[in-house]
Amino acid sequence: MENKFGKVKSLDAAMEYINDGCTIMIAGFGGHGSPYDLCQGIIDKNIKDLTIISIDAGDPDLGPDHIIGNRQCKKLITSHIGATKAAGELLNAGELEVEFCSQGTLAERIRAGGVGIGGVLTDVGMGTMIEYDKPKIQVEGKEYLLETPLKADVAIIEAEVADEYGNLIYKGTDRGLNPLMARAADITIVGAKKIVPVGELDPELVITPGAFVDIIVEERGDWTWPWA
Repeated sequence: MENKFGKVKSLDAAMEYINDGCTIMIAGFGGHGSPYDLCQGIIDKNIKDLTIISIDAGDPDLGPDHIIGNRQCKKLITSHIGATKAAGELLNAGELEVEFCSQGTLAERIRAGGVGIGGVLTDVGMGTMIEYDKPKIQVEGKEYLLETPLKADVAIIEAEVADEYGNLIYKGTDRGLNPLMARAADITIVGAKKIVPVGELDPELVITPGAFVDIIVEERGDWTWPWA
């Protein structure tokens, strides 16, 4: 239902902002914090040639897993694909490009994209295949890799509670990459478990201000976890 801020929309309306060839950040790790309704919307719309930035490739049968399995993703920037059989198979078959990045570095690259920093210096990956073709910079006699910022056309994230302006409260580890991704995309779409009127949230609990949120979709909340 539309509201006076124009941010609360249906799933179908939100999908109008995601199209073939988009770069998308998908929040969540280990089954927590992923906006499953929005992921399913991408599958149902059959959006192709996506570049996905996600801390992992999804959990079996949930989140990015089926997007990748449906061959809707051409490139994946991630730290881990071990739980997603399709990602490994497509990588080995040459049908999916995967850029691996350690979790901490990935988080910092996303943060850098959101706040306008030109890059991140890290020694993680030095002396390994990770350093291939990356600039190196010396600081006080020590050499670092320069990791470039990450930005996206669209970020899809999950919040425990959102108000109608888009102020967000997260639960537990959902506050990991979700707030960083909200800042690093041109359009941020939130799957919220609950939506409340402006004024009902304690400002001290808000982690992502509504200024970073463009669209809010109320999640149906009846997903079954693989291990339940």
